[in-house]
Amino acid sequence: MFNLFRRKRTNSSNKPVRGPGETIRKADLEYLKQWANDRAMIEAFVEPETLVNEMSVVLVDVTGDFTRRNIGGPKGIDVIAKELDVPIYDVEETGYPPRMRQKIERDRLLKKREEQRKRREKFERGET
Repeated sequence: MFNLFRRKRTNSSNKPVRGPGETIRKADLEYLKQWANDRAMIEAFVEPETLVNEMSVVLVDVTGDFTRRNIGGPKGIDVIAKELDVPIYDVEETGYPPRMRQKIERDRLLKKREEQRKRREKFERGET
């Protein structure tokens, strides 16, 4: 009747997005190069692989502006080091730089103020 232990067969040629230990995608590398070329004093922070996310890198500039891209695995770290020529830190050891956290907080406050301004304008117009 039903065999619960039967192996499920698929004819799909799909494979996982990336196998363990593979390296950064070309599109991600090009994006990171472009991002780094437009900014000063870039540092890279490697985020570990989790059950949900691939290993990734966060690039942070002098103003605290940042971007994040998947790098696939440890081989991606080598590619980042070679191609971008920026200091690389392990985020588990060093944490994120204070300027990044301050930028996130500043952006959050600006967004909150803008929402309050819009609500105030709406209230003053008599809309609810």
